[in-house]
Amino acid sequence: MTELILGPLLRHVGRCDATVWVETSGPCTVGVLGHTEHTWEVAGHHYALVVVEGLEAGSSTPYEVTLDDRLVWPLPDAKPSTIRTLADDGSLVLVFGSCRFATMSTTEDNNHLGTDALDAFALRMTEQPESQWPDALLLLGDQVYADELSAETERRLAEIHDLSEPPGPQVRNYEEYTWLYAESWSDPQVRWLMSTVPTSMIFDDHDVRDDWNTSQSWRDELEATSWWEERIVGALSSYWVYQHLGNLGPAQLAENELYQRVRNHGGDVEPILREFASAADEEADGAKGAQWSYRRDLGPARLLVIDSRCGRVLTDGRREMVSDPEFTWIERQTQGDYDHLLVGTSLPWLLPRALHDLESWDERLAEGSRGPRLAALAEKIRRGADLEHWAAFRSSFDRLTRLFGDVGRGQCTGPGGRAPSTISVLSGDVHHAYVAEAHYPEPTQSHVYQLTCSPLHNYVPAAMKVAFRISWRRATERTTRFILGRVSKVPPVPIEWSKITGPFFGDQVATLRLHGRAAHLVMEQATTDSAGTPQFTTMADLVLSTADDSVPSASRPPL
Repeated sequence: MTELILGPLLRHVGRCDATVWVETSGPCTVGVLGHTEHTWEVAGHHYALVVVEGLEAGSSTPYEVTLDDRLVWPLPDAKPSTIRTLADDGSLVLVFGSCRFATMSTTEDNNHLGTDALDAFALRMTEQPESQWPDALLLLGDQVYADELSAETERRLAEIHDLSEPPGPQVRNYEEYTWLYAESWSDPQVRWLMSTVPTSMIFDDHDVRDDWNTSQSWRDELEATSWWEERIVGALSSYWVYQHLGNLGPAQLAENELYQRVRNHGGDVEPILREFASAADEEADGAKGAQWSYRRDLGPARLLVIDSRCGRVLTDGRREMVSDPEFTWIERQTQGDYDHLLVGTSLPWLLPRALHDLESWDERLAEGSRGPRLAALAEKIRRGADLEHWAAFRSSFDRLTRLFGDVGRGQCTGPGGRAPSTISVLSGDVHHAYVAEAHYPEPTQSHVYQLTCSPLHNYVPAAMKVAFRISWRRATERTTRFILGRVSKVPPVPIEWSKITGPFFGDQVATLRLHGRAAHLVMEQATTDSAGTPQFTTMADLVLSTADDSVPSASRPPL
């Protein structure tokens, strides 16, 4: 008898359609609300992505999942799952975060980890009326940790590998990646949450390996090992199956050649995905790989999610976060009329200014501006200190900054349109939360923000907390620029920015509420009370814009 292994995950939701993803124990026909899809196979695992159409805009529809007409979801005594389509009321509630290591149930012996914010958020949702639920969830990287394993997964891995051999206690292939997804998404509360709230995702480095694609020397070193090829093929194949497919809407799925080959193949498609994943990895070597960036229109907002890992270009003296063809695609997606532009990128666009200057300075030295010896030292510093954010890809940082300026001045709107009220870059990675605002020399009509929220379930060492706090200070910025300038001038920046609030540390989640031109942000930290019950503490409560695009000063704390 075929069983439901993982899911259902509610992925895309539009005004009248939705997609539901499942993993099953064998081949079968999956049914959701009268729509069916036969499973397809990857390395002995079976999946389906059911497209549900004909829904009513602004409706809420409970749904069940059947396998060969046998009911398998919802589970007995479980809360029903629902599909809530987008309404035409100009509102959106988006929850976002990143960096979720395993689950609380599998990390009870890890004293570094606190309360799983996603698990706590899901538990709170089960106790709330549906009217208070978010409309969408955005996971901004490190959905799984391939290079940091729970004790149970490491034990399981040790049964089939000698962990004293490279790469040590890390997953090696597609099969072992499926363990990570099962571990992360089987948590009962989170499983129900992801069956009810449509979820968009993008990878970051730990989905593959720490510091993934930091530089060409990093790639050269990994590609010389005996295990990397199988690792990257497993990483990108599983990402395509478990995360990327659900980022696409029905129309995009119908046009996606690879997906149509997979669902119509009739046999195990592992060889097809292996070939695809190997080619996708080659973009950093100068070849045009897969496009992982995508766009969704959600009520008053345009969500544009940018791949800032796999799409990097690192060869032939070039160092770009995104290839030229993909950046041109990104620029095209900003054209149109919408009230808010939300840009998801796992790595923050705006860092504390001192860290930004350090990363830009290091890139300049690594390019050889002061000779080969300092270039080698800069490369060593880059890899040792994780200097690989947008600031360390200055040509890409500057191009993205110019794009936001153009959008913010109304140069990318459609006929008769106006600039969006806000442009917000949503990011994670750095294991703390903060809000910063950009200031352009030529003022924009839009408020331009960096909204960073991380982690959902991880930690940051005490020394790094001190470093992040200090790095936001103006005195640190001036001192850093003076010291670095004695070796090589720090490249000037096209904009300035200031911190509005933060940094905050701990397991946390952010909620962005949009209504027409208004935007409101809340950041909450998850903790556990003396009785072991998860609870939230509000860390930030900010009005980012009002209906007339203004931002009352009373809504912000002093800098």
